[in-house]
Amino acid sequence: MLKFNRDRLRASHEGIWLAIDFIMLGLLILNLAFILFDSLFMTDYFRATLDFISPSIAEYYRPLHNNFILIDLCFVAVFFTEFCLRWFVSVKRKEYLRWYFFPFIHWYDLIGCIPLGATRIFRFLRIFSIIYRLHKYKIVDLTHSKIFQFIAFYYDVFIEELSDRIVVKVLSDAQKDLRQGSPLIDEIATKVVATRLDTLSAWIASTMAHAGYSIEDEEAGLMIRDHVKSSVAKAVRENSEVSRLKLVPVLGNTIEQTLESAVADIVIQSVIHLLKDMSPQKIKYFMTHGVTASLLEEKALDKEVLAILDECIELLKGHVSNQRWKTHFEQD
Repeated sequence: MLKFNRDRLRASHEGIWLAIDFIMLGLLILNLAFILFDSLFMTDYFRATLDFISPSIAEYYRPLHNNFILIDLCFVAVFFTEFCLRWFVSVKRKEYLRWYFFPFIHWYDLIGCIPLGATRIFRFLRIFSIIYRLHKYKIVDLTHSKIFQFIAFYYDVFIEELSDRIVVKVLSDAQKDLRQGSPLIDEIATKVVATRLDTLSAWIASTMAHAGYSIEDEEAGLMIRDHVKSSVAKAVRENSEVSRLKLVPVLGNTIEQTLESAVADIVIQSVIHLLKDMSPQKIKYFMTHGVTASLLEEKALDKEVLAILDECIELLKGHVSNQRWKTHFEQD
């Protein structure tokens, strides 16, 4: 059921236009009924049915049928006058950017005014335009009506099915391209990564410098420094050459501990300076002229990456193909 919101009607100051809409709605229904009846009247079967019901019906209607064009032109005159009036008001209110946008946006109203058999069907769309206009001003709420919910649901089903098939088609074409040996990895490296090498180098250098300052900080880098010291101490103790220092009388353990501390500090400072001194130019040079993998390893890696992409696309296709609208019936 359509519910009228009187508060919204008073707030919108559209009372006059609402009255015009109802008048036009009544005229549209009358005009469409007249067109339908006159179209049926031209058939022998329908006239025979009318004669069977009452011969006087056909006799009374025959003058209207003979002047159908004239009567229809009267309806057209009213419809066209209402169209021009709304156009004038639209220009005055500046509803659109240009004054001539109105007839293009409401093309169905203009075409419906043409008194031809093929164009009269567009007058039926005026009914929906009037109801939509009332819904836009929130004077009529269509969202809770059964018809609106029915149309909205199957519209969503249609859009979902159509979009899913388009997406699956696109993904399938991408898969086919990959399986035929698409140079995707090379294109990513040359057209995507290479063009952003300066940005990547600057980001990597900034990250490494930040890591160096973090390790150097007494609080932030405490855990890493302790880990390095313990690793160096373990390595020093396990070294056979250093272990011989223990044989030195009295000073053996002291020398070993001093050496452990000195080596740990040297390693930590070396790592800190290495990270802090890494400039974007050095990173870029290393990325450009650094040691690369062998040709066989590169081909194997490219093949594995393409296989991963193929599997990901396959999973994505399965997810897209899932008909989520069916859950509506399952919940019922």
